[in-house]
Amino acid sequence: MSLKVLVVDDQGIVRAGFAAVIDAEEDMTVVGEAADGAEAVRLARELAPDVVVMDVRMPELDGIAATRIITGRENAPRVLVLTTFDLDSYVFDALRAGASGFLLKDVHPSELLQGIRVVATGESVLAPSATRRLIGHYASGAGAGFRSGSGPRELDSLTGSQRNVLGLLAAGLNNAEIGEELGITVGTVKSHVNALLRKLGLRDRVQATILAYDLGLAHPNPPGTHL
Repeated sequence: MSLKVLVVDDQGIVRAGFAAVIDAEEDMTVVGEAADGAEAVRLARELAPDVVVMDVRMPELDGIAATRIITGRENAPRVLVLTTFDLDSYVFDALRAGASGFLLKDVHPSELLQGIRVVATGESVLAPSATRRLIGHYASGAGAGFRSGSGPRELDSLTGSQRNVLGLLAAGLNNAEIGEELGITVGTVKSHVNALLRKLGLRDRVQATILAYDLGLAHPNPPGTHL
């Protein structure tokens, strides 16, 4: 079945470009386009897309608020945020609002398409080159309380291996890199990730990353750190 995608961006030429790239794929169909967050919320309800490709800065209702509304509904689509990153200080809040990940707006078309496919399966996407920069720049001022109730008591339920995996996950490593770092198989890494998500009541790796920073299990890079 073709993946149904809703494209949201307030710039018509950008929206049309993304839509053209996505619609050209045999396994994807653009079911709608929205120019602001309010329209995105309405179309997400009416069209029931599998994935929403979401801009952040928009009039009427921004992408953060729209993401929060869309992902708060039952059987919600996955939201993939596209951002200019260096100019957009709202991405961290967008992830907190329920986005499944983010990519830079200048991403290669093939990476955008792969990102859509990945989030559609229930996984998360974080631009590897930007993960540490994003969290390092915003996490220290983002405030705690990503998910009320998350704290040491829940962390106590994690095994030592699961804690190690959580820390490496928060540092932006993928499953293969975590496995190499810990000397375990990718399958074992996946098992640890699934277990810690279940124990902490989190939906995906993005939420786990943010929680790790909120609780001090990972720390932002100091200003000027080369990534």
